[in-house]
Amino acid sequence: MPTGEIIGLGRSGIAAARLLNKNGWQVTLVDSVTESQLATRANAKQLETARKKLEAEGVRVKLNSGITTTATVDSIVVSPGVPWDLESLEMARKQGIETIGEIELAWRYLQQVPWVGITGTNGKTTTTALIAAIFQAAGLNAPACGNIGNAACELAIADCNPDTKIDWIIAELSSYQIESSCELTPQIGIFTTFSSDHLSRHKTLENYYQIKASLLHRCRHKIINGDDRFLATAGLEFGKDVIWTSVKGKHGFNDNRQVEVYLDDSWIVAFGELIAPVSLFKMPGEHNLQNLLVAVAAAKLAGIGKEAIAKAIASFPGVEHRLEYVCSHEGIKFINDSKATNYDAAEVGLNSVEAPVILIAGGQAKAGDDTAWIDRIKAQAAYVLLIGEAAAQFARRLRDRGYDNYQIVETMENAVARSLTLAKEHRAKVVLLSPACASFDRYLSFEERGNHFKELCKAMVRQND
Repeated sequence: MPTGEIIGLGRSGIAAARLLNKNGWQVTLVDSVTESQLATRANAKQLETARKKLEAEGVRVKLNSGITTTATVDSIVVSPGVPWDLESLEMARKQGIETIGEIELAWRYLQQVPWVGITGTNGKTTTTALIAAIFQAAGLNAPACGNIGNAACELAIADCNPDTKIDWIIAELSSYQIESSCELTPQIGIFTTFSSDHLSRHKTLENYYQIKASLLHRCRHKIINGDDRFLATAGLEFGKDVIWTSVKGKHGFNDNRQVEVYLDDSWIVAFGELIAPVSLFKMPGEHNLQNLLVAVAAAKLAGIGKEAIAKAIASFPGVEHRLEYVCSHEGIKFINDSKATNYDAAEVGLNSVEAPVILIAGGQAKAGDDTAWIDRIKAQAAYVLLIGEAAAQFARRLRDRGYDNYQIVETMENAVARSLTLAKEHRAKVVLLSPACASFDRYLSFEERGNHFKELCKAMVRQND
């Protein structure tokens, strides 16, 4: 009986353990978290329930445990949040132990199903959700997975049931997932955007890019957002195989490259066919039009007709925590953009709402160039409320760049309470949570941060009505 060790007691790790167990493996799931730490997690009850279910199914669960570094297991499966260059993983590989990611494991059981793989720094989640919506509008069983929706191994388990056979898999793939998936080969690969992010893990911008580019190199069809400044040049490395998209039209480039999917006189055009008027699509911002075009390109490559595409884009509600409307009070809109966890995403958030803005920013700072983001703050924001670990750092940066309308308020509670008064004083149209930071200083995830913001906003509006 083959033996497998799964690293990480989260959704991906649990799904991987169940998949191997169902396929006759002897499985151990390990996590460095202690019993007392597990009890303090926001989803502690769900994790404890999952743990008991795993043990009942025959999976051994070991907490406060490290990774096996001797050749006593046949394979180690790593969850996305576990650094790929951990010393213990490096040692395991030197011992000849196969080490793969959860996505790679799922791929081994789902190679018979065509995949769309979406990667990039920003825009992945919206693009993934939109593609899934279009495919589903065409009557296909096309679930989303990866960083959105299901764990990929959950789909592998479901596909074993003849009543739930999957037509396409729509996978949002982070650099973490790609670097641990050397054989994963989607039929269609999409590169949305590229900018500095995750450098604390990947060390250099070049390394970060090469990890993402490696996915596209393996794909049969390669779709690239030609409006991204970096990709417009870097994407040339893929040669003539690239399907370029552009909101600037068929001739959006200075060179002779062919743009296959573009906007022309307010219509979406794909491979020479008029698809739908762009007015059907309700999400704000040019970046979302870019996401729309790569999604349409994928749909057409999959053979989906323009009727299903038009139906899906007209009804697409957007993605939770990405420029998500929360509520209004006295003409002031409260917008949740908690998914903006880096400077580029936060700059896009500011660009997409009506000025003047009361901005709530801060959290756990990331490496990167904040220049363009601060320039956008100076142009769009009437006032900035700073929260979390990065508050003092952001205050210094704003002050150094000649922007003084900020206040360190430390917590989300203080920020929301202060925002309404400031919005009235400055006649702001929008209160925007767009942190430009990771959430892990105060929250388990950007979702938890966004949900907290929404709860506070709705409670404040109820109190003031």
